[in-house]
Amino acid sequence: MPKVLIPEMGLFLTADLDFLGQRVIFIVITILADMGCLGIVILQVAMIAKERNLTVKVCADDATCGSPTWIGRGLTCVCFKRKGNYERICSNLTPLQASSPIHELRTQESMFFVLVLIDDMEERLTRVKRRMKANFDASRPDHQEALKALWSAAYPGEELHGLITDQWKEMGWQGRDPSTDFRGAGFISLENLLFFAKTFPTSFQRLLKKQGGKRAAWEYPFAVAGVNITFMIMQMLDLDTSKRRTFIRSVFLQILSENEWAFDLLYCVAFVVMDKQWLERNATYMEFNDILKSTRTQLERELLMDDVLRIQDMPSYSLLS
Repeated sequence: MPKVLIPEMGLFLTADLDFLGQRVIFIVITILADMGCLGIVILQVAMIAKERNLTVKVCADDATCGSPTWIGRGLTCVCFKRKGNYERICSNLTPLQASSPIHELRTQESMFFVLVLIDDMEERLTRVKRRMKANFDASRPDHQEALKALWSAAYPGEELHGLITDQWKEMGWQGRDPSTDFRGAGFISLENLLFFAKTFPTSFQRLLKKQGGKRAAWEYPFAVAGVNITFMIMQMLDLDTSKRRTFIRSVFLQILSENEWAFDLLYCVAFVVMDKQWLERNATYMEFNDILKSTRTQLERELLMDDVLRIQDMPSYSLLS
């Protein structure tokens, strides 16, 4: 059985097997420990030669756990994911399993969740990266409308007198012009705030108005804190393909394959976790960076839990309402 070693990625490929009378390309990808990802991913691709003319490509930039970028267009992949200690997982799929979007395989020792990477996974990752690179442009009508929509969601019924006004300070921007505060994280930080306001209005209003708990005399500014949280998540996920892969990045890509709004949902979880830790530590504004670091640690810990396969599975997701 032929094998190919690609040292810089730690990949071992085995191909050209016969599976249930079909031409099958069976690919085993070992994620090495020194890449920060302990575990193994197995991809199985079934092809019927008469129906499809498909090829398999390997790309050093994007060949990572949860990313199908290196696979020829139209292939359906099955990704076996197990968090924890290194373990080699080999399992064949029945035709029924191969046709199901998501299924569970139970073994004598443990449970493995199997995820079929859908064709638009690469498109979702590309879309998130594009959002992360987009700057806020005050001259663009759609960016202006997004800012107005945020105000309407935060203060329904209260008229906004302009895009540059002292009213913005009430939300926690540093000055009269909120566009100057987006430089750190770009337009996606505004999208995150707007998503939070529309998806979890109760939690959004509670944090905006600093309701509940013993509050400090010098509280964190809500809007600026939101921008910082976006930037923290961008650093944590490390989706820049030019950088070293991490286990957190791989886990997020698998979650993203199920929900295109995974980044925004993670943002909402991060905001309520940050506020919870802020209250528990009786923090003041000078301690904001420390709270942000501990928030990141908590998010990473929850994402790496064995039973967390969606953002909604994270224990802290229950804080949202």
